[in-house]
Amino acid sequence: MEWTSAQLRSLVELTRRGTVTAVAHALGYTPGGVSQQLSALERAAGTPLLRRVGRRVELTDAGSALATHAERILGIEADAVAALERTTRTVLGTLNVGLFATAAAEILPVALARVHTEHPHLTVHSREMVVDDVHDAVAAGSVDLALGLDYPDMPIPRDPTLRLVRLLRERFSLAVPPGTLPGVREIGLAQTGDLGWILPDLDTHYGQAILTVCRRAGIEPDVRHQVTDTAASLALVEAGVGITPVTDLMLMLRPSRFRILSLAERFERHIVVVVRATAQSRPTVAAFVDVLRELTSGEGAALV
Repeated sequence: MEWTSAQLRSLVELTRRGTVTAVAHALGYTPGGVSQQLSALERAAGTPLLRRVGRRVELTDAGSALATHAERILGIEADAVAALERTTRTVLGTLNVGLFATAAAEILPVALARVHTEHPHLTVHSREMVVDDVHDAVAAGSVDLALGLDYPDMPIPRDPTLRLVRLLRERFSLAVPPGTLPGVREIGLAQTGDLGWILPDLDTHYGQAILTVCRRAGIEPDVRHQVTDTAASLALVEAGVGITPVTDLMLMLRPSRFRILSLAERFERHIVVVVRATAQSRPTVAAFVDVLRELTSGEGAALV
């Protein structure tokens, strides 16, 4: 029987996520592409692996049996890749990295320059993605590792197959329009009741973390604008239409004219590397993680 790793991974992800659409989203394919992978796998297996139930598909007994073995096959392949990388003292190979927009703008360029100097035989391919999706992308194997975010006030559910390496701890401040609250340098969330907020979708981990902190302080933020892009949020603050939480790294995205107030409450985010536990020992993965650690040592001094 001849099948590919991509076909086996599609089958394994279908057991985890339940729908072809969810698998496509996790792997970075189209639903049609996933369906083609699964159809090719059925032909290679010589037996039906899926059956349609209404608008959904579910695994047959043969599909479930193959999915169990597919996980082991993919694990063995990952071990083989790591073993091959360890046969040479030179860090050699290709690494697929996922990352969110702020990391793509402020961390990746510096990291790539350092990698080029320290590991000239390491090729890095990057892919920007929605930050809440990076954990799934690493778990699914569509990227080797990813830069993501975690919030102590709303931790992302832990996948036992993944490991998180914390690079930076950033404390949030509050960006307010010019002329707002003159003379005030620190503000408590309870004092923001009359101010309109600019926030991302409240269903995101970031949005949920903000709601948690605000409700703990006894307020419900008056959300007037829901904006995902950080640079756009900062532009709206500068235009005087609302307030938004910011960190030092977020402020680097766009030179802006507004006031920064310290928050009395502690509200943090952690920039993390997400990697599969089985891939931690790969020289290419370890080398890239080491570069990121060097750049962010001293709480990000090398990035400024």
